[in-house]
Amino acid sequence: MNKSLTAYKVRERLDKFLGIFSPHFSVPETGFIGDVLYGLQAGKDVKLSCTGSELDEDIPLKETMERLGRNLKKEGLGERINEVLASEGARHIEKDTVIAVDGSDIQKAYAKSMPYLATVRDGSTGKLGPGYWCLAAVACQSGGRRIVPLHLRLWSCDAEDFVSENDETFAATEAVRAKAGRRGIYAADRGGDRGELLDHFADHGLDYVVRLVGNRNLLWGKKPALAEKLARKCRMRHAETLRRQTDKGEKVYNIEFGAINVKLPWRAEPLRLVVVRGFGEQPMMLLTTLAATDSRQSLWQVVEAYLTRWRVEDSIRFIKQTYRLEDIRLLDYTRLRNMMALVMAATYFTAVWLGKSLRQQILAGNLTRISKRIFGVAEFHYYAIADGIAALLRRFGGWNSPLHPPPADPTPQLPLFSSA
Repeated sequence: MNKSLTAYKVRERLDKFLGIFSPHFSVPETGFIGDVLYGLQAGKDVKLSCTGSELDEDIPLKETMERLGRNLKKEGLGERINEVLASEGARHIEKDTVIAVDGSDIQKAYAKSMPYLATVRDGSTGKLGPGYWCLAAVACQSGGRRIVPLHLRLWSCDAEDFVSENDETFAATEAVRAKAGRRGIYAADRGGDRGELLDHFADHGLDYVVRLVGNRNLLWGKKPALAEKLARKCRMRHAETLRRQTDKGEKVYNIEFGAINVKLPWRAEPLRLVVVRGFGEQPMMLLTTLAATDSRQSLWQVVEAYLTRWRVEDSIRFIKQTYRLEDIRLLDYTRLRNMMALVMAATYFTAVWLGKSLRQQILAGNLTRISKRIFGVAEFHYYAIADGIAALLRRFGGWNSPLHPPPADPTPQLPLFSSA
């Protein structure tokens, strides 16, 4: 494998990736986006000092960082980047594609000068601390492995322009809906079962699968009842065995599932409550517009759509770890929000752009091998691809160097006759 040729191909693909932004941004803005994307891919670190050092400009690093900081402060930059990503990603969204919308947090335990630090709950430890909330929208074919990043936004409950968490969620889903129309199945975890969000989906004619908490009220026939009580009445019509690879090895689930007809107390649309037993002590309750019948295929579509939502959790973990997102140190709220969109663009390049054709799939395979991961390639293989990109760009890169293909490797061959 010619590593310098692979590095050239990555640079070439990154140049072409910038072409999706150039119609919507000025030449200096597109150049800035390219600088940050290259720095993020090569340095795998969201800090401007790391991004700037990877550019290796013929000026002091401090001046490079100041230039990047000035461009990051442009109002609306992140919204425009997210709009381009949603437009590109919408091409991959079909009627049964799962669009997972999930919130997360960025912990900044020792940051004292960062703007609008709010109290957030660490998703992994459950502890409260200073930081920011973020929301990601990621598409994935139901039951598939390939993710399509669509939107990433950051907000603080203490910011002057903050309205509500619902408002932030609506903004993300609307950005996707504006490009994908009514295609896709929106999937949300507990907390996404708020009446305002369910109304938002229904008012726009969107299909959804939302996990309920047990104390939500539903209508069964004309009688109101708690979701957890209805779950106990539900007949488990089908069974399935699932295997999920985790950090601790393979985990096996023997599940049963069934469904009953329900409605929201304040709406007339018929819905289905799909109940799944086997993932824990309490049944999983999925409220959905799907599952028109009780057939295995119809109900499994709902279960599989929600399980596919796990991929967005993997995506957020990938973004945080690969680009060291929780080490972000920008001291301006606009810069923080704009950087999130740029990080999502870098994720889109890694996850989607390198796999658009057979040649790029081969390139992604080369990058996976180059990463030299000690324990092999994880199930979420984008870590290995990102490692491979960084290794090559650091060794053969140079964003401002001319883009020329390396000379072909000479074929070693012994002469038949000596010239001596």
